[in-house]
Amino acid sequence: MNGVRCMLMRGGTSKGAYFLAADLPADPGERDALLLRIMGTPDPRQIDGIGGAHPLTSKVAVVTPSDRPGVDVEYLFLQLGVEAATVSDRQNCGNILAGIGPFAVERGLAAPGGERTGVRILMVNSGSVATARFATPGGAVRYDGDTSISGVPGTAAPIVLDFEDTEGSATGALLPTGNVRDVVDGVAVTCVDNGMPVVVAAARDLGVTGYETPDELAADDGLRDRVQALRLRAGELMGLGDVSGAPVPKTTLVAPARDGGTICTRTFIPLRPHASIGVLGAVSVATALLMDGAVGHDMARLPEPGAPMSVEHPTGRLDVEVELDGMSPRRSSIVRTARKLFDGTVFPRSSA
Repeated sequence: MNGVRCMLMRGGTSKGAYFLAADLPADPGERDALLLRIMGTPDPRQIDGIGGAHPLTSKVAVVTPSDRPGVDVEYLFLQLGVEAATVSDRQNCGNILAGIGPFAVERGLAAPGGERTGVRILMVNSGSVATARFATPGGAVRYDGDTSISGVPGTAAPIVLDFEDTEGSATGALLPTGNVRDVVDGVAVTCVDNGMPVVVAAARDLGVTGYETPDELAADDGLRDRVQALRLRAGELMGLGDVSGAPVPKTTLVAPARDGGTICTRTFIPLRPHASIGVLGAVSVATALLMDGAVGHDMARLPEPGAPMSVEHPTGRLDVEVELDGMSPRRSSIVRTARKLFDGTVFPRSSA
């Protein structure tokens, strides 16, 4: 009856509800049941909740202060289903991550550090750490700015995300099958996990060009079946077990760039075509492109060492910096934006 304190934020090309862990039930089952009611799941429109009827807008961040050395806050990402009453913690979300630093300052979990603030964030889902750097003039988070990202109208203040220890985020290994390239059901794939488990395949091998719109891909039932069969088998090979009800691994189809970028991508989350590409998904794909023999390596227009790779997607491009030391990731970095949409109290529907 009293509702729950909540901040709705756009993080990158996603939108989610941000909560302090202290404002939610401590028991994970009770917490998840409450979040489903808050989002309005299960319902394809999420009409009785604050979800946006799409996987990209049915996301939750749970944040707590950290007592770990060198870490300011801990961030648990939860992906909620839309039509199905599911809550998954089996993946990170780099887009929702973009809002964690500002949220931490807004809630008093991190002190602003002058004109710019750096917040060290433990991503609980994988145990890896990211540092978010953003403007805080006068001690307040600045959301307005002149940085644009594909898939988001207008501009906003930049948030720089530097990632550490993302190798094997969900599978325990950068190449969880042990191979740079595998063949699954006659299709060559590279299974890679540098922040997000991703199955990379050439679009042509699944009977498409890789330049279709998300709507065109969504209308292709045969393609959907092929993508599902591919990721189910790849999930087993990656050590993830039965992934039929899981949001990972993601599948990314690659084709030669046609707008001056490094590679062109079409991503499924896990079966719905993505309007762009996820942050950590893009990091994993870019990592694969650097590996000789990986799917996409031969068709990629790789930049000079140290320069960002421009990953094309249906609504634009995403610039990613990845450095490898042999076959091990040294660092990765990306620029996102975020914006506070509302801050207040959300009232979930009755548990009855």
